[in-house]
Order: sequence, then structure tokens, then C-alpha cells
Amino acid sequence: MIKQGSKFHDILEVRNYRRALLEAQSVLENRTITRHLLRALHKILMDSVRGQDKSPGEFRREQNWIGALGCAIEQANFIPPDPLQLPNYLERWEEYAAGEDCDPLVQASIVHAQFELLHPFKDGNGRIGRLLIPLFLFQKKLLSQPMFYLSSYFESNREEYYSRLQAISRKDDWDGWIVFFLRAVAEQAQTCSERVEQMIRLYNDMKIQIHDLTHSQHVIQILDFMFTHPIFSAPSVSRQTGIKKPTADALLRTLKEKGILKALHEARGRRPAILGFPALLNIAEGRKVF
Repeated sequence: MIKQGSKFHDILEVRNYRRALLEAQSVLENRTITRHLLRALHKILMDSVRGQDKSPGEFRREQNWIGALGCAIEQANFIPPDPLQLPNYLERWEEYAAGEDCDPLVQASIVHAQFELLHPFKDGNGRIGRLLIPLFLFQKKLLSQPMFYLSSYFESNREEYYSRLQAISRKDDWDGWIVFFLRAVAEQAQTCSERVEQMIRLYNDMKIQIHDLTHSQHVIQILDFMFTHPIFSAPSVSRQTGIKKPTADALLRTLKEKGILKALHEARGRRPAILGFPALLNIAEGRKVF
């Protein structure tokens, strides 16, 4: 079981990210990214994780700054706009994100950078700023689903990422930032292609393995459910697949015993067990989540 203080908060952040994506996807089918959507997504992303006490879903009303931990504003590396100016800047940002530019990938780079430079929330700006990239590309119909992540590339190139953003505000160097962003898109697209291939192999392997373990007629149903819900509550299986509860419970018990599923929370009282599918989550994240 995943305990508080180990990788539990990583799992919660993955869960929140997925919830936010699904919420945004339904909105962006027919609309564009708005300030109202930003606030709604921020509230979801900050639910029960780091920053949950810093006004989730609300734009900042205080001056913030970026620098070494505990530094004063005089020692800051970057100072975002005054909160009194923020509403006007956000309105212009929203208009640009809804409009057209020379190229949607270039526009995506500008939308992300402008958001990060505005730093409109007290906390969680990096998380929601990275989320904006697949959402914007989905809005532009470049993605059939908002499933494209640059987070790992930005993290691997953290120093250059921040220096390129700082160069925009200090030197107006948009060209350097756009080249960095487009390189990130190209390399991450290759990584995503490789992960999709890994997921396909995992699906085919699991189909055989689960059949050999359970000899159940519900192998495809349970497997499809696990691939679309890598973190789920035990009762949701029977509700969403139509498999009778005793049968579903027996299948889940076998998969837990064999290590295919792991318990994030054991059942307690009326609270159902929360289970995770580590192999899929680890591929999706590009690292060992749990």
C-alpha cells in the first residue's frame, strides 16, 4: 500500500492531471481556452497536493517573485507583473490564445511562455503552464486528444528552460525561446511514439498474462478498463464494465496477488479500495511512479 510521505503525492498529482485533462477536453471540443477554464483547472490540479493552501482556482492578488528559497524581492531572478495589472494582461493573453498566428506550434510556444511570465497563481504555475501545451494543441486540432507532454524535456533541460524564459523578459529574445520549444516538441514527439509502442506491447502481453492467470471470459473488458483507468476504485470496475461484482472482485484480487495491480488505499469501512496499474503509469510518466 502507498503511504503518505512516500510516492503518494506523486500519484495524487498524476490523478489530478488526468482529471484536469478530461475536464478541459470536454470544454475545448467547442470552445477556446479562457481565464475561467484556467481557474477551474488550477483548482483541480491543486486538490490535496502541494500548494493546496495557496488559493486554488484564484488568480493572485499579491505580488510574487521567483528566486532562491526565502529570498527577498530585491534578490529575485524574476518579478511577474503587479497584480493590479494582471487582469488586463490575462485578457490579452486569452485573446491571443483564441486567435491565429503564423504557425500553431510557434503560437503554442508563445502561449506557454506568456503564461509563465505572467505567473498568475500563487502556486502551481509550472504545472498548469505545462498542461496548457497539449490543451492548446488540442484546441488547434493538431492532437486528436490532449495527450502530449513536454514536462520531462523541460525538467531534463531545466537550466536552459528557465534561462530562455528569463531572456524573453530581459532581452526580448523570443527567437531563442521558440527554437528551444520547437526542439522540445520534436524530441518529445519521438519519445511519445516510443512510449505508445511500449503501451501496445504491454497491452498484448497483459492480454495473454491475465488470460493465463484467470481463464476469464472478461479479460478484454478488465484490460480495457485498466488501460483507460490506471488508477481506479474497486467498485467502479463492475459499474463501468458490466462485470458482476463478485466476479470483478475475484479478478481484482488475483491481479493484486500477482503484482499486476497495487493498492494505493485499502478498503476501510465505507471507503472502497483504490488500485493502480503500475506498469502503465510508469510508461506514461517515463519513470517509476510506484
